[in-house]
Amino acid sequence: MTLPLRPRRTRGARRARLAAAGAALALVLAACSSGADAEPAGDDDESTDLGAITVQLSWIKNAEFAGEFFADSKGYFADAGFSSVTLNAGPGATESIVLSGGADFGLSNAVSVGQVVAEEDAPLKIVGTTFQKNPFTILSLKDGGDIATPDDLKGKRIGVQAGPNEALFDALLAINEIDPSEVTKVPVEYDPSPLVNGEVDGFLAYVTNESITVESEGHPVTNLLFADNGLPFVAESVVTTDEMIANEPEKVKAFLEAEIRGWKDAVADPEEGARLAVEEYGADLELDLVKEIAQATIQIDLIVTDETKKNGLFTISDDLIAQNLTTLAAAGIELEAEDLFDLSLLTELLEEQPDLAK
Repeated sequence: MTLPLRPRRTRGARRARLAAAGAALALVLAACSSGADAEPAGDDDESTDLGAITVQLSWIKNAEFAGEFFADSKGYFADAGFSSVTLNAGPGATESIVLSGGADFGLSNAVSVGQVVAEEDAPLKIVGTTFQKNPFTILSLKDGGDIATPDDLKGKRIGVQAGPNEALFDALLAINEIDPSEVTKVPVEYDPSPLVNGEVDGFLAYVTNESITVESEGHPVTNLLFADNGLPFVAESVVTTDEMIANEPEKVKAFLEAEIRGWKDAVADPEEGARLAVEEYGADLELDLVKEIAQATIQIDLIVTDETKKNGLFTISDDLIAQNLTTLAAAGIELEAEDLFDLSLLTELLEEQPDLAK
């Protein structure tokens, strides 16, 4: 089956504009990364001094980042050699922020990173991933749109956010051979109120976030998961620059080590991960503990799979990489595996410390 591709701009055509935007973002981040945003990881380890690092999160400081909260609060970043760690809340242009030097590492997904790499020739790589299975879904109300299969999208009004999410939705239609004219796209933001209010029949959401929120408000929901309907790809993936990989490999390995340790704890104790989000890292957000516990629990199934049980957290198998490339092609993004993924340092780390993979 030949899939229609989105029009692509020349790789490198907007590189200069991206760098300029990234530099501006870096200035904003420098102004916003002090005070409450700076979370010390612990005392300096004089034997391994990797300095301070900044991590750009993909969303607000909720249970989605329980592993990062564990890694910081339990001193795993400090143990790995970092003098301090700043966790910058999203949403934001993660790829631009990392490229500009506003963050050493960022969390994003394969489609978003792939689009920037393809269109901008951006020197970025995914070096490991938290979510083996992406959480994207078309959320609907059971007593409303009740969208359970791709065919159910036909004739429906679907709320879709502009940018990468729209490209992703277009890919969902393409991979399932649905003519875009059969679906009405409605521009929305990230608040699912248009779904609850009946303005749309479906809403592009996260099964670990908006789906929980809507159901907790007393509305039974139906989820059409992208990963189960032709669009598997990794998410909450660790992205950094080619320069970091080449020049500071020990820093990359140390970061991955702390992340793996933190996420092991998050998987083992989702209630504590939720508490860290509600009471500490996201204390100013007035998060709901019940919702955060649900999120921390549900996302375990996206993190722990048969492959990670065999190979370890953060690993990405060759088969899963191939699935990611097929998804990218459906979104009009043509890349080879080596353009987007570099798992060499993760492989080295797990060979040096095999207990991390257990």
